[in-house]
Amino acid sequence: MSGSFVSVARAVASRASELLHAPTLVVDREQTVVAASDAAWVGRRRGELDRMSRFLRVPLKVGSESGEVEVGEPQGDEYVPPHLAQVVMELVIGQAALQSSVPAPYELKNKFIYDLLRGVPVDEETRLREARILGLDLSPPRAVILVDASEYILGVHRGGAVPAGQVERRAQLVIGAIVSFFRLPNDTICAYIGAGEIAVLKASDTKNLTNWVSGGDVAGPSNGSWANLAALKRAGEALLERLRADTGTAISVGIGRYHRGLMGLARSYQDARAALLLGRRFQGGNRVHCLDALGMAAFVGVSEEQTKVDLARHLLSPLDAEPELIDTLEAFFEEDCRMLCTAKRLGVHRNTLNYRLDKIAVLTGMDPRRFDQAVQIRLALLLRSLQGARPRQA
Repeated sequence: MSGSFVSVARAVASRASELLHAPTLVVDREQTVVAASDAAWVGRRRGELDRMSRFLRVPLKVGSESGEVEVGEPQGDEYVPPHLAQVVMELVIGQAALQSSVPAPYELKNKFIYDLLRGVPVDEETRLREARILGLDLSPPRAVILVDASEYILGVHRGGAVPAGQVERRAQLVIGAIVSFFRLPNDTICAYIGAGEIAVLKASDTKNLTNWVSGGDVAGPSNGSWANLAALKRAGEALLERLRADTGTAISVGIGRYHRGLMGLARSYQDARAALLLGRRFQGGNRVHCLDALGMAAFVGVSEEQTKVDLARHLLSPLDAEPELIDTLEAFFEEDCRMLCTAKRLGVHRNTLNYRLDKIAVLTGMDPRRFDQAVQIRLALLLRSLQGARPRQA
């Protein structure tokens, strides 16, 4: 048995025992224990240790050598579902194999993503080289999904903080659930960034969102940073349901837009964080939040002007091919939302005006006859006009 296999086996046994709170051993092809959470088992035959009940068995392959990892019944008070334990074991094996060939500790990947999302200034070539070393593929378009699992990871609503040793374990269980949900090959695109939050760098092109793309979605270059956002939100909703079921706690999710380039991930993270913070405050937790669904809160709460302008363009984009409806809205607001005065100003019958307002509501999802939504439309029109973004007349 090579030193490489033994090294990986030891790392797997130690890490699995720590995360799952369960006795763990690794056997080779001859059923000899080569690593274990109990050092006294090493060198013995597996048949001599029948007192360890088998909770989980996972194959282990390192190069041309193979064996098996066996995990006993968890011994802590906290129950871990078998399917989550399976995912965690596969992640632990993958990390141990990677670390045996590349001297990059697990924490380095988390720090890399943490710095990337916060826009820490490093030249792009260096960033890409570090990403390759860590096994992180940044070639597909990616958007950030920010998962607030603090109730589970930190125990913030359960009458006391979770012990420090449990925080990392719980974070890894949540990451395992995310990896399993999206059917990812490993966890390299997920990172625990502290405060009970997991950042997911989700591939956001249509190919990687097939399960959540609807026939009515608008996707592609013409939709810019909002492309595939509807599919991302559906994916976030489904992920939320899975995580709530797996953890038994409330979860909140913030969805960021896709932005071009490596530094675009930092902008996507800012979108997701703003959506999460504003959404929890104005809409409550235990749901998915995105800037385009926050109403006036997004225009008031977001400080970055370009984001507000982008949001205004996005909200009004269904009217880009309907200049008559834009003119109707402007007249409606200039007449203080009075139907008769607006109809007279436009030279149309009141029924025609109602038809146009109904069409605006259907196209944009915002009804200008309802106060909150009228204010949102008005703000969007103002922001867009300030940037000279009104579409050209047909």
